[in-house]
Amino acid sequence: MLSGGSSPAYTDTSLVNPNEEFVEVTLGFQDDDTIVIRRLEPETVIQVDHEFSTDTPSLFQSPSTTRRSSFDRLRQFSEELKAEAVAKVQQFSMELTRLSYSSRASSPNGLDSALAARAMRRTRAQLDRTRSGTHKAFKGLRFISSFKITGVNRWNEVENNFDKLSKDGFLYRSDFAQCIGMKDSKEFAVEVYDAISRRRTLKVDKISKEELYEYWSQITDQSFDSRLQIFFDMVDKNEDGRITEEEVKEIIMLSASANKLSRLQEQAEEYATLIIEELDPERLGYIELWQLETLLLQKDTYLNYSHALSYTRQGLSQNLHRLRNRSPIKRMSSKFIYYLHVKWRRLWIISLWISIMIGLFLWKYFQYKQRAAFEVMGYCVITAKGAAETLKFNMAIVLLPMCRNTITWLRSTKLSYVIPLDDNINFHKTIAASVGIGIIIHAGNHLACDFPRLINEDENNYVLNMKQFFGKNKPSYVDLVRGVEGVTGFIMVICMAVAFTLATRCFRRSLINLPKPFDRLTGFNAFWYSHHLFVIVYILLLVHGWFLYFVKKWYQKTTWMYIAFPVLLYAGERTLRYFRSRSYTVQILKVAIYSGNVLTLQMSKPPQFRYKSGQYMFVQCPIVSLFEWHPFSITSAPNDDYLAIHIRQLGDWTQELKRVFSEVCEPPMAGESGLLRADETTKASLPRLLIDGPYGAPAQDYRKYDVVLLVGLGIGATPFISILKDLLNNTVKMEERTDLYSGSVSVSVGSSSHGKVSPRKKKNLRTTNAYFYWVTREQSSFDWFKGIMNEVAELDQRGVIKMHNYLTSIYEEGDARSALITMVQALNYAKNGVDIVSGTRVKTHFGRPNWKKVFSKTCTKHAGARIGVFYCGPPVLAKELSNLCHEFNQKGSTKIEFHKEHF
Repeated sequence: MLSGGSSPAYTDTSLVNPNEEFVEVTLGFQDDDTIVIRRLEPETVIQVDHEFSTDTPSLFQSPSTTRRSSFDRLRQFSEELKAEAVAKVQQFSMELTRLSYSSRASSPNGLDSALAARAMRRTRAQLDRTRSGTHKAFKGLRFISSFKITGVNRWNEVENNFDKLSKDGFLYRSDFAQCIGMKDSKEFAVEVYDAISRRRTLKVDKISKEELYEYWSQITDQSFDSRLQIFFDMVDKNEDGRITEEEVKEIIMLSASANKLSRLQEQAEEYATLIIEELDPERLGYIELWQLETLLLQKDTYLNYSHALSYTRQGLSQNLHRLRNRSPIKRMSSKFIYYLHVKWRRLWIISLWISIMIGLFLWKYFQYKQRAAFEVMGYCVITAKGAAETLKFNMAIVLLPMCRNTITWLRSTKLSYVIPLDDNINFHKTIAASVGIGIIIHAGNHLACDFPRLINEDENNYVLNMKQFFGKNKPSYVDLVRGVEGVTGFIMVICMAVAFTLATRCFRRSLINLPKPFDRLTGFNAFWYSHHLFVIVYILLLVHGWFLYFVKKWYQKTTWMYIAFPVLLYAGERTLRYFRSRSYTVQILKVAIYSGNVLTLQMSKPPQFRYKSGQYMFVQCPIVSLFEWHPFSITSAPNDDYLAIHIRQLGDWTQELKRVFSEVCEPPMAGESGLLRADETTKASLPRLLIDGPYGAPAQDYRKYDVVLLVGLGIGATPFISILKDLLNNTVKMEERTDLYSGSVSVSVGSSSHGKVSPRKKKNLRTTNAYFYWVTREQSSFDWFKGIMNEVAELDQRGVIKMHNYLTSIYEEGDARSALITMVQALNYAKNGVDIVSGTRVKTHFGRPNWKKVFSKTCTKHAGARIGVFYCGPPVLAKELSNLCHEFNQKGSTKIEFHKEHF
């Protein structure tokens, strides 16, 4: 029988053989829907008389066929459960008897007592192996991460590799890793090979295809116990069924090497001791297979990650409910409305810009259609003149998006609500593309149509219509090309072609490899210097626009009217930057060069330098270059008394900057990271820096949102470090004020009740929560911001900031190569509160985030809030995040806005 508690069950003895033996099984139902056997004991049967049964109809007394059938099925189930339960009780009783005997007969040194205690723990572990644990086991310890359920598809690939790598029909041990697809983990694969060979009592250096298939079958076996045994055998090299501390250390070092965790290798002995202490409380000096299984299945208990699955389920349920029964027309209209809501700033600017271009083109088109030139050159000349007018306009406004000081000022005005200032770089590129199209239309019509028609025109018609513009003698094609208009036009086209080409992504990012000396045409330097060719272009544009064939009056020559204001504004900005950078006097306070080629500079903050979190500044090092200025996000908080930036070596300038500072660096003091901590003796020798700024960026507007989701990839985390520091400083200040005034001061930074924003108070709220997701592929990257991560973990008592680190170089959860790393991480964090990967109090996840789950959880927890998603990194993920913002905006009342950093 099955009972949900410990009280005896009531059974109708008229239907049960009194000689039969029953067992009471007590089950525990846990929060995660798992069932644990709590107690097994003989059943106490209480007889029930028939009078009571007559008054109270029972399932077992019903004469109907249906109820008799139900009873038969129930009884069959009871018989099966009884047989298994009786066996368990008998086994458990024997274990208890043996343990009791062993305890009484223990030797003075306590060895028997230790063995008895371990046996007791083993029995308890076997009884506590839950249904959820079995499910986790199925996903755990995969030696081949991407194999299919059947393994057939991958075996075909392995078989093809065997044919390529085999020699004389045999695959050698050294080629085993490459053959099964573990080329990046060769040492680990060789250990797997040796472990399986030991199980087969073989010591061979090569195997046939049939043997390879047997090896492959064991590696991809769906049985968790089989995979666990292989893993255990990898550690248990002497095949005694026991794992010692030294063997644990070896497998930790092997796993650390496979996951490129060099620091973990250095601390392998410490973590091996930690595992032995946890799994061997009896201090027998070794652990067994069942203990390794227990640690693997219970690692989540140690990690204690807060996945908030109830929130996710609730959110998905709400989302599905909202999307149910919606027609295609409604879905399309909803998407269109959302598109207008999100893109309306861009749309009206683009619409205005296109409308102006169309108006200018049509104006010149119809103007020249009424002139004599149309009689000779036809539609070619009016098309060329229409394109020329749009070119003047675009050559004027292309400078405006690059007036950074003006844009920074506009961010503080109400115009920032109607102008998409975050898209200034994209708009600059769009205008540049239209300039290129305008040049093709303008120059193409002149060279291929206007000039040939002019030189081939009848003399009488030429004298009648063109004499007043080109003189008495009809010009030749060469005369037209080598004139002022032709020469200036050709030079401008060449300069712009060079600048446009070197500004493309493949050249600017050095994505193409050119032979020397042409390799200097790639990289940021080539882009930077080639862009200054536009100084020549604008001078020639004024000349080109003055010496016109068909316009003689000065006030009708409008080129200078178009470009005068933008050129003066941009020139004024460059002049301001020059003098302002000379007025900022900074002194380098600290220099550190971290692994991953990251240079950290900490300098004094000029009194007049005021900035907001998320902004950036330009930096120049005269020793490296007298002309180059490069933008870097400010990683210090506005309230700090210093400025800090983090620079990663990605190009010629940054590499040279690192070299210059490395020359004056000193070895670090004991316990300090980096190569230099500047002091009085080294400050004088440090290179001089010039700074200019600050300049506005999308992240500076984070205070406009109730909740912010900050996503940084690699060095892309820098814009958000200042925001985290600023939020932390505000949180600490609010806590101090709350303590000082006993809660009389309203707190503007803190966690909202139940994660929801009150509609009445929403206008008065500032940022209540910040979620920082940092994804990097190098363990050493965590050193860059170790200080701020520890500060947040220690000082953020309200839980305003949630930090999530992701390391992509480690194999995903469930892979055998990272299984032991996960165990060590869980144990060490549970005991010491320190993550073994980052060395901070912030836990590190393995692999990449599931962004859909991240959005679902955030939207559900902060229903009705305004969420700002800020991203800095490669464009690929930007598109995914933008699409998710669109998707979740369709599903609920939460409003999400996406922003990407541009420099």
